[in-house]
Amino acid sequence: MIGYLGLFSAAFIAATFLPMQSEALLVALMLNNQHSLTILLIVATVGNVLGSVVNWVLGRVALRFKHKRWFPATDAQMARAESWYHRYGRWSLLASWLPIIGDGLTVIAGVLREPLWSFMAIITIAKGLRYLALAVLTLAWFPPA
Repeated sequence: MIGYLGLFSAAFIAATFLPMQSEALLVALMLNNQHSLTILLIVATVGNVLGSVVNWVLGRVALRFKHKRWFPATDAQMARAESWYHRYGRWSLLASWLPIIGDGLTVIAGVLREPLWSFMAIITIAKGLRYLALAVLTLAWFPPA
């Protein structure tokens, strides 16, 4: 149970702006052969999606502080991000699994008021497929004995 909780926590934190790697823990738990692969994939995906929801919520409230000195983005950066998101639309969230870029996409989706239902659906597909691809590659390189 501790393995699942650790994976959930790592996946959750990794989806926020805090530095964390959930992929290495997933692979380690897979190679340990003491956990269900299906449950590992579900736990990692749910944790990562919920961490992305935190970014979405931050985006929803971010504009209230846009004119504060400590706000992390300039008006030009915000305009560029909004333009990019409007150009590619909600489907750009399929890239949410990418390091650095993905976190920003999830925040911008909140800023631009992407509906939570579509946000979560697209994010779940992106994050789930990433973990599934990692599991397939891991099993290809290290087949179970």
